[in-house]
Amino acid sequence: MTARRVSMADVAERAGVSGQTVSRVVNASPRVDPETRARIEAAMTELGYRPHRAARALRTGRTQTIGLVVSTLASVGNSRMLQAVADAAATRGYALTVVTLGADGDVAAAFERLAEQGVDGAIVLNEATAHVRGADVGAAGLRLVVVDSPRDDRFGVVETDHAGGARHATEHLLALGHATVRHLAGPGGSFAAAERERGWREALTAAGASVPPVVRGDWTSASGFAAASALLESGATAVFAANDQMALGVLRAVAESGRAVPGDVSVVGFDDVADAADYRPPLTTVRQDFDALGARAVAALVDGIEAGTPAAFETVPTRLVVRESTAPAPTPGR
Repeated sequence: MTARRVSMADVAERAGVSGQTVSRVVNASPRVDPETRARIEAAMTELGYRPHRAARALRTGRTQTIGLVVSTLASVGNSRMLQAVADAAATRGYALTVVTLGADGDVAAAFERLAEQGVDGAIVLNEATAHVRGADVGAAGLRLVVVDSPRDDRFGVVETDHAGGARHATEHLLALGHATVRHLAGPGGSFAAAERERGWREALTAAGASVPPVVRGDWTSASGFAAASALLESGATAVFAANDQMALGVLRAVAESGRAVPGDVSVVGFDDVADAADYRPPLTTVRQDFDALGARAVAALVDGIEAGTPAAFETVPTRLVVRESTAPAPTPGR
């Protein structure tokens, strides 16, 4: 036998209120006093009441579902952001629908698919934002929040302070006595990669240090390992990698060349992934707060959907985490 679904009438009877009052609580109406709201929420929890999403959509014109557009879920940053957005959406009572762009990068088609599924709005992540900036974002009629993009009046933007984090990483290495810092940059077209490169460049220029050419990777540790040969051949004593995976590739390359980190080469990454403290040696890196980034993106989108607030622009700060992969520059001629 199938158990009967708990109804609003059941909740109303348990809480000793009218069905209309329960409905107000379910639909987040402010017209319920706190004591009554608490009694109704307690009854919902006790009975295991779950609002019927389809019925609520008919009443409110909203599905309580948001979309997430991402180029790929293979990268650590994107998978971390997916988890952060999913957690934040669930806290606000929203379901999540994920669309990946694939090789063609057709963001208009992604928006169309989400609109067909009736989502109330969408969040666009990281590399996918490059496709949004050149697209007709109004065609699908979706409210949008974009994570990591220049300010744009067409949608809300929540960004990490990539440039600030990169400046701190570069300044840390310069303060250790390194004459300059080589940069292993992320892929072209990535807003995050460009901002991290900008912060690195600005720190070197402000310190009067030489600005060497960048070497570019694709966020993977394999690309970091492949790019490290050029960095090591140049006599680099300090490397700032645009993410922790590429930094891991650099650590391997330095070890296989017979040199040591940090005795011969200091290495700094970006992101502070879960395993960064377990690299050998533990990695100095810039901590990106994925949970805060996801929470703020969801809040900006949901507040816009529910209250009609204007498109937001927010920057989430970063923090340098110093571990054992950086040290004073080696003595010349050592």
